[in-house]
Amino acid sequence: MIAYLRGELLEKTGKSCLILTASGVGYDVAVATSTAAGLPGKGQETSLYVHAQTGEDGTRLFGFATGEERAAFRALIDIPKLGPKTALSMLSSYSVADLALIAAREDVAALSQVPGIGKKSAQRLILEIKYALADVAAGPASRPVQAAAGGVYQDALAALTNLGYADSQAGPVLREVLEAEPDLDVAQAIRASLKKIAAQKA
Repeated sequence: MIAYLRGELLEKTGKSCLILTASGVGYDVAVATSTAAGLPGKGQETSLYVHAQTGEDGTRLFGFATGEERAAFRALIDIPKLGPKTALSMLSSYSVADLALIAAREDVAALSQVPGIGKKSAQRLILEIKYALADVAAGPASRPVQAAAGGVYQDALAALTNLGYADSQAGPVLREVLEAEPDLDVAQAIRASLKKIAAQKA
């Protein structure tokens, strides 16, 4: 299964690109508009993290600038009735950090701005997106483990910075959360911190 591509960029549009690898094989990869905007010029070397999805029409490749974006995409398409086209549209409209913040504050209006998602769909999806992205940020640490508070803090802070938050923003909020509820695990600490950050911005 293809997980990563590196090669010469032959073509690019706002929604896809064609990468020629050193083996002489060209791969057509669907990308978010934000990913497309960050690609180099034609003829230059580029690389993408890849999710391959096999269906009745063959295998489709979806490319991402970072492993975190790919993980978010995979979490989104695991949500019932949320397909790859909609997931890619979400990541075209918002960064992973912004999408996590929208979900954390349950901002249905912002989510319904994504092409293909109406208000009714946004209301249905918002909580599922919230927990899916919190688990992505936590990674393996979201599984139940016996961890000291310091370990939970470090793992949760790393996850929040992976979502795009600065240490100076996430650190104080996370400390407040763990001081109030020291028995939280990593995923719970992330969710509580996202809620607190969302409340501060409201």
